[in-house]
Amino acid sequence: MEIGFVDADGREHRMPLAAAADVPFEQVRPVRAFPTFKGQRNFPGWYYAATTQGHIAFESWLERDHLMCLDFDPDVHAIAAQPFWLFWATEHGLRRSHAPDLLARRADGSALVVDSRPAERIRPRDQRAFEATRQACSELGWDYRVWGQVDPVFMANMRWLAGYRHERCYNATVADRLRSVFTDQEVPLTQGAVQAGEPLRTLPVLFHLMWRRELVADLSLLLGEHTPVSVARGATR
Repeated sequence: MEIGFVDADGREHRMPLAAAADVPFEQVRPVRAFPTFKGQRNFPGWYYAATTQGHIAFESWLERDHLMCLDFDPDVHAIAAQPFWLFWATEHGLRRSHAPDLLARRADGSALVVDSRPAERIRPRDQRAFEATRQACSELGWDYRVWGQVDPVFMANMRWLAGYRHERCYNATVADRLRSVFTDQEVPLTQGAVQAGEPLRTLPVLFHLMWRRELVADLSLLLGEHTPVSVARGATR
């Protein structure tokens, strides 16, 4: 099996899989473009990732949702889209290739490779490509996942909080007041925002702190004014 990628300077590389263990794939360029054309069923675009403070391309709304989930994960420190091609020959001698959708580099240096595909759309040919990708990732010591649809309630909460992911939503003075309000016990979301000051000023900061996971709530339930919120364990004031 071989691996191909485009480095940060735009140079193309192809090498044996075993030689790629030390390549910083979180810094590479996408190995293929995301075309747009009339009548297409998928919706490509760009997602601004707070993790990388830059835009990352996606080629479907499902992939965008997965990007958002990786961006929300505090263990993820870098993300790349379409990071590499894998090339291999089947047992019948046929040449195959596959470019996984996403790669995330964690704080401990480990990597997670993700393919975004709804379960009902995985065909036998796709399954064989995914299995080859799983084997390749295993050889490199990476984790590999095929992600389908995300729980709709959790995803609705993600999309809301992601609207406040940018640093412009942060205010240090307001953030300190919010941490004080929510430190000792769970407080309903809107009540805590009111205790910290004028809600029009405190709510954006509150949601930003929730995005950063300094303030936490049960995101398996739809966020609302009565949602119990508290300071995350181990969070510093």
